[in-house]
Amino acid sequence: MKPCFGYIRVSTQKQGEGVSLDAQKDAIKVFASQNSLTVTKWFEEKETAAKSGRPVFNQMLRQLKQGKAAGLVMHKIDRSARNLRDWALVSELPKYGVKPYFAADGLDMETRGGRLSANLQAVIAEDYIHNLREECIKGLRGRLKQGLYPFRAPIGYLDNGRGKPKTPCPEKAPLIKLAYDQYASGQHSINSLQLEMQKQGLTNHTGRPVSKHGVETILRNPFYTGLIRIERTNETFPGVHDPIISMRQFQLVQEMKAGKAGKKVTRHNHLYRGLFRCGTCARSMIPERQKAHVYYRCQTVACPKNTIREDRLDRAILAAYQRVRISDQDATKMKEDWLIWLNTGDRQGVRCSLELRIAKIEDRQRRLTDLLLDGGIDRQAHDERKHSLAVELATLQEEHAELAKTDLSEADLSKFLELITSLPELHILLKPDEKRYLLKNCFSNLCVQANEPVFEPCSWLESRDFGQLTPLVNQLGPFLELLECQGIS
Repeated sequence: MKPCFGYIRVSTQKQGEGVSLDAQKDAIKVFASQNSLTVTKWFEEKETAAKSGRPVFNQMLRQLKQGKAAGLVMHKIDRSARNLRDWALVSELPKYGVKPYFAADGLDMETRGGRLSANLQAVIAEDYIHNLREECIKGLRGRLKQGLYPFRAPIGYLDNGRGKPKTPCPEKAPLIKLAYDQYASGQHSINSLQLEMQKQGLTNHTGRPVSKHGVETILRNPFYTGLIRIERTNETFPGVHDPIISMRQFQLVQEMKAGKAGKKVTRHNHLYRGLFRCGTCARSMIPERQKAHVYYRCQTVACPKNTIREDRLDRAILAAYQRVRISDQDATKMKEDWLIWLNTGDRQGVRCSLELRIAKIEDRQRRLTDLLLDGGIDRQAHDERKHSLAVELATLQEEHAELAKTDLSEADLSKFLELITSLPELHILLKPDEKRYLLKNCFSNLCVQANEPVFEPCSWLESRDFGQLTPLVNQLGPFLELLECQGIS
């Protein structure tokens, strides 16, 4: 009886749970008994043969070349290899005195016809894999073009089966939104945000606390805005799933990540961390606690000494709110202009403008595809421009959707007017995160020049001509939400 090794293989762990391995082993045993062979050792593997590098397969070949068996019995050629590199390793075994056997094919590798037939079957096995890969990619791209994500749902979404969009997870989706809100507040680095989300109970797919890399992945994934981004091919597709965050907030987070300078680990959540910049070098003013006070300093060596204490900065902010306080007369005129705007064609004009801009971007997307097909642009430039247009389109579509939600009641408008006529009092009442939110929405280009803070009111707040109310519309919803959270009426 000739001593041989037996090799059985399936492509996945799931297949290994079925009868395929047992069926291969039974067929090999019958073949061995009919051909006076003895299987002295079995090698079992649950790994695809499309690529070389299977550990069990390579271990078996090493032992065969060491002369530990005189033959190798496999069920079929495609069980041994589906790539020509591994097949070459099998076909050269006779050089080491080892004869390959195939239980289902009955091929004799010692004859010219047998070797030719085996080589042809190996080529067919490899071609099958290539064709299967192409068909899978074609199917995946078809799903992507339908707006469906054919892979595992990102953290915060649930899988609902093939052909169905992902849906926000009731438990994790609010935590994803919280992660974006916390990072957008400017009071967290990636490290401190990871610790915060761990406290909040955000876990990955295995149930473990989300890692630093996991937080990074969440913050850079546009899937949460409704877009599908395939990083390997650098392609972007509009999704049909419900977004968790707005494109505006996603873009803000990307800008903060790209321009973030400062400590990687936040020891203290200082009130105005990351909001003020040096008026000379435009770098962030870094907060430091010394004794009982917090100081904001420019750390650039070449800059003149530029520093301000937090309590003094807070008083200056309060004074700035006093200067831009909207009078009762202005508030009354704002209300009148608002009602006129709602009841005239101005709002319709804004809507038409957005729709025209959306149609223009969609047309540019189509022309971009034609340009690629005509060879006027390379694939990399096409994909980058396509992603940029997709982000711009999503932003405009959000604005269009928000505009449709501005049919607010007169009571809501009255609440808002009461809020913005009491900005100094509101600043005193708010929590630290809410103070930052209010400051960012009321002032822009915040800096410290010669140890003095400089405030530039946002356009909607600075203007006393309330004819252009579109910027105000964008602020109304968040401010009313802030008002409701504080219980201020």
